[in-house]
Amino acid sequence: MGNIRSVAQAVMKVAPECTVVIAHTPEMIASADKVILPGQGAMPDCMTNLKESGLFEALLVAIKTKPLLGVCVGEQMLFTTSAEAHLPQKSTDCLNIFPGKVIKFDLEEKVQLDGSHFKVPHMGWNEVKQQRSHPMWEGIPDASRFYFVHSYYVVPDDEEYVFGTTHYGSEFTCAVARDNIFATQFHPEKSAQLGLCLYKNFTRWNP
Repeated sequence: MGNIRSVAQAVMKVAPECTVVIAHTPEMIASADKVILPGQGAMPDCMTNLKESGLFEALLVAIKTKPLLGVCVGEQMLFTTSAEAHLPQKSTDCLNIFPGKVIKFDLEEKVQLDGSHFKVPHMGWNEVKQQRSHPMWEGIPDASRFYFVHSYYVVPDDEEYVFGTTHYGSEFTCAVARDNIFATQFHPEKSAQLGLCLYKNFTRWNP
C-alpha cells in the first residue's frame, strides 16, 4: 500500500540491470529472486489488503526462502502483533516472523530541547545509529540521516534482531535483520543518496 511505485522507481534507478516488477499474482512472487515488502497506512488495512490480494501465502513462502527487504509498515508487518487496530479489536495480528510487537509513540509528557512538544507522527529526517554491522549498511556511515513518517514502531522481543536505532523522545528500533531478512522503519526511497545506496545494497545482497 502507498509507496510501492516510488520504491520500484528507486530500485530501477540503482540497478538498471535488474528486472523490477510490482507483483500482483502469487506466481510473480514465486519467480522473483528477491522481494521488497513496502507499506504505508493503517496496519489493519495493510493486513487485510495483503490477504485479499491473494499474495499472503506466496509472501510467507518467499520470506522463508528469498532475500526480503521490509520498508515502513512493511517492517512492522513482520512482527507478531500491532497496537494499531480497528475497534473493538485491541490489536492486529501480523505475520509473526519476528517475535515482538508494534506500539504507538507515547510522547505527551516529553519535550524537546527547545521546549516544544514532540509531535506524532514522527515525520522528517533523523539519525540512524547502526547497532550491528550488516552488508546492507555498506557505504552508509553510522549516524546517517534517513526520512521517517510513522506513529508506530517495532519492539522486538530479542535485541539480537536490532540493527538500527533512532532517538525521538527515547530510543526506538528502526532497523531489524535476521538471516535473509532486513527491514527498516525509515523510507530509503525518500532518503536521497544514502537511501538509494541501501536499495543498491539489497540488489547485491546474497545472504
